[in-house]
Amino acid sequence: MRLALFDTSIYVSALRQGNQAVLTARRLEAEGLLWLSSVVLAELYAGTHDPHRGVIERLERDFGQADRILVPNLRDWTDAGKVLSQLATRYHYEKIGQGRLVKDALIATSAGRKGITVLTTNERDFRRLAEFQPFRWQVADVP
Repeated sequence: MRLALFDTSIYVSALRQGNQAVLTARRLEAEGLLWLSSVVLAELYAGTHDPHRGVIERLERDFGQADRILVPNLRDWTDAGKVLSQLATRYHYEKIGQGRLVKDALIATSAGRKGITVLTTNERDFRRLAEFQPFRWQVADVP
């Protein structure tokens, strides 16, 4: 069975388009099991406004009840730091560039640990992260 999770970029696009079908825990049941990253959840809460807060709360509740919220562990945090260091060396990322990628690195390392495919619209950053961290990812269009 395929395990997948949406990066924040997918949820943000769906919210902007008013596409409620994407915002359900059962979205990929036919293709596999959909997970929610706690990092994505934090990003959604941080960027949400009142009209969307209920949608985010429903995501948290549904995925929590299904026990499908992926939470980075200590190894994920340390691996993310190592990946960011390697990225900085290869691509001459300054501290701001590294900081921007911390959340994506955490999503990548934790998803890789669990064998979960990251679906994203952020091809550039996830392609670079995949150079240094083994995980499955693919570019996805927002349905």
